[in-house]
Amino acid sequence: MSISRILIANRGEIALRIHRAAHEMGIETVAVHSTADAEAMHVRLADHAVCIGPPPAGDSYLNIANIISAAELAQADAIHPGYGFLSENARFAEIVEAHDIVWIGPKPEHIRTMGDKVAAKKTAGELGLPLVPGSAGAVDSIDEARRVAAEIGYPVLVKAASGGGGRGMKVVPDEDQLESLMSQAKTEAKNAFGDDTVYIEKYLGNPRHIEFQVFGDGRGNAIHLGERDCSLQRRHQKVLEEAPSPVLSEEDRMRMGGICADAMANMGYRGAGTIEFLWENGEFYFIEMNTRLQVEHPVTEAITGIDLVREQIRIADGKNLSCAQDDITFTGHAIECRINAEDPFTFAPSPGKVSHYHAAGGMHVRVDSGLYAGYSIPPYYDSMIAKLIVYGRTRERCIMRLKRALEEMVIEGVKTSIPLHQQLLEQEDVLSGDYSIKWLEDWLREREV
Repeated sequence: MSISRILIANRGEIALRIHRAAHEMGIETVAVHSTADAEAMHVRLADHAVCIGPPPAGDSYLNIANIISAAELAQADAIHPGYGFLSENARFAEIVEAHDIVWIGPKPEHIRTMGDKVAAKKTAGELGLPLVPGSAGAVDSIDEARRVAAEIGYPVLVKAASGGGGRGMKVVPDEDQLESLMSQAKTEAKNAFGDDTVYIEKYLGNPRHIEFQVFGDGRGNAIHLGERDCSLQRRHQKVLEEAPSPVLSEEDRMRMGGICADAMANMGYRGAGTIEFLWENGEFYFIEMNTRLQVEHPVTEAITGIDLVREQIRIADGKNLSCAQDDITFTGHAIECRINAEDPFTFAPSPGKVSHYHAAGGMHVRVDSGLYAGYSIPPYYDSMIAKLIVYGRTRERCIMRLKRALEEMVIEGVKTSIPLHQQLLEQEDVLSGDYSIKWLEDWLREREV
């Protein structure tokens, strides 16, 4: 088997990122696009392009039949889903493979298992990953919910078994509010995901979000590439990510990384994955696994020197992992800022035409973006328009370089989140690395007072 032409079932910066990795491997690319993305950079640079429908994602980037037809039309022998859209859709992966097209991603059964939070938690426990105390599975009745909550102690978190992004998730401070908030969570989950299944976990007071990058060859071999700290979040959406975490010791890194790699080896996992934990008082608690490439993967690439997309393609092509665990070294520090087309403090979307664009540059500065002057940012998709990734030999030098790069970055014609990042890098807690997943929202509320 040898992949020679990849259809990229995505858009924006990640589609461009995949295109670049493929071309560096001598592989042709096929861009699919909605009518709104006809002038997008990944469409311009790809070897072939196929329009798959009108702007709504359901009619284009989520339209499985149209994407498979595009792959057959363009004679693509592999499909890379990027992140978002269909990247964690097990049925799509099965359909791709049923058409004798290589799926550049995990095995469909692993996508399905880890996409169901109840099944994922059960599987994680069986694989030896540390869990947040909570229900063994779905909670179907209020009586069962009361029993579980009493056992683990309030406050508790009611969470939807399907989906994410904070929907179908409620913090319950005491028993008096359990029935009402559980009902709200089930209703939200049903409306957002078509599934009202919920489960209950212990609510951690002030944790960090730390995730481990893993890779498996699908044949019982797996490695980890260290952790990323993604604790600066707003409404469960990551804003800034860094690697390594400011709070982990080398001993903790290798211990937890080893546990994650062993779990993936025992699972027979294939390709890239991220195991996400809450971390509090030196303890890790599994929350979920993303069976895809992460938005924040460049910070891992910066400190390891390993091209994760290239590795994904190699593994899908039937090759072995390009390195063993002992070959991987972690050097320096990297930070990624997600730059969105939105008001930096109200977070209202700001689509429109980019009148001027200048990417930051210089040593160890990377910009992943499909922007160019004259490009019109469509209003139909996620507001992230660029990622600024900066590396330094130390965290302090990395932050100084990032401040300089943010000053250089020019995006005019629309509002962006650049001023937010500039203000964050003036805050003592951020500079010292002393923050949790609640820090950003608390800081934003204080600014409004």
